[in-house]
Amino acid sequence: MKKTALIFSIIIHVFLQSCISDNEDPVYVAPVEGAIVEPNVGGPAEPHQVWIDLSDTDSDGQPLQTVTTRTKWDFGFYCGDQFEVILNNSIMMAAGIIEGAEDIDAVRNKDVTSLKKKVLVANFDPENVQYVDNVQGQITGHTAIAEVSEKDAANPVYLVNMGYDLFPNPDEIKVGSVATAGASRGWKKVQVVREGDSYIIRYANLNDDTHKELKVEKNKSYNFTFISLDTDSVVSIQPEKKKWDLCFTVFTNEIEGAGTYIYSDFVVNNILSGAAAYEVQVSSGSALEAYNKFTLQDVDESRFMYDDQRAIGSNWRNPVGTNGLELYGDRFYILKDPDGLYFKLKFNRMTSVSGLRGYPEFEYKPL
Repeated sequence: MKKTALIFSIIIHVFLQSCISDNEDPVYVAPVEGAIVEPNVGGPAEPHQVWIDLSDTDSDGQPLQTVTTRTKWDFGFYCGDQFEVILNNSIMMAAGIIEGAEDIDAVRNKDVTSLKKKVLVANFDPENVQYVDNVQGQITGHTAIAEVSEKDAANPVYLVNMGYDLFPNPDEIKVGSVATAGASRGWKKVQVVREGDSYIIRYANLNDDTHKELKVEKNKSYNFTFISLDTDSVVSIQPEKKKWDLCFTVFTNEIEGAGTYIYSDFVVNNILSGAAAYEVQVSSGSALEAYNKFTLQDVDESRFMYDDQRAIGSNWRNPVGTNGLELYGDRFYILKDPDGLYFKLKFNRMTSVSGLRGYPEFEYKPL
């Protein structure tokens, strides 16, 4: 449906070019009308990551949602020119180099006792940001696992905190609260090397004297190839790299001076494929009226954040507002998707009608 709509849009665009003078830049026209959207986050345990493509709609005019369980993947292997590996930020994974370790099979639990106290998330230690990936979403040189070298011996062995399972009893979560973590998923020792244009990941439990290996190939249609150590296999997580704009997810963020912290109700945008966003705050008058009146001519290109996936982030809501849960009503967002299409977006709620978290709603329109 997206392809047909885009072809129609291109035909109209070409026709309109005859009315545009030579010194005016052409403007892409979004092939959708916009909609009110309820991302399938899954309730107060927030078990899902929801990848949304605003310009591709179903027969009901709803943008396509790709819904994946947060614990379905552990590592993402970058499919671009560099050899980078990311951790599953949504389940609080972390990784640190095991100093002096050259042979993954020789590492034992006793060798990492002190390191375990450091490779943590949300322990209010400012130093622990070094054990997680760059929260802005930048790749090269900004991941907990260093860029993978062509030389096997140059690739360290890592202690990996595998994060947490989903909370097992979501029905027990009180109205207005969330529970984003269940039991610890334990620890692994991991080493990543290269084989041609592919990756090889070696992994084992800490006291194992042998390890498993999995070959991971790049797929240029995607930002990452994802794997699960539970299934020892590649798993499907994100849509193709230009087929998603936003993701609703639990997110490991950084609080300046306090290290890492876990956020629910978080929204990231697809900066690796060129998506960008910025916030419009309305200081006086009706924010709804300002949103309704906002047009393509009002877009400020200089404000788009191309280097930070948190342009929306958690800024749209306050879970500890003066009256409890608070949806900020003085702001909305402008998004440019990977194809250069522009949208305006505002949030309508962060809970279900009965007050349960994990049921957000937003609306958007093309510009």
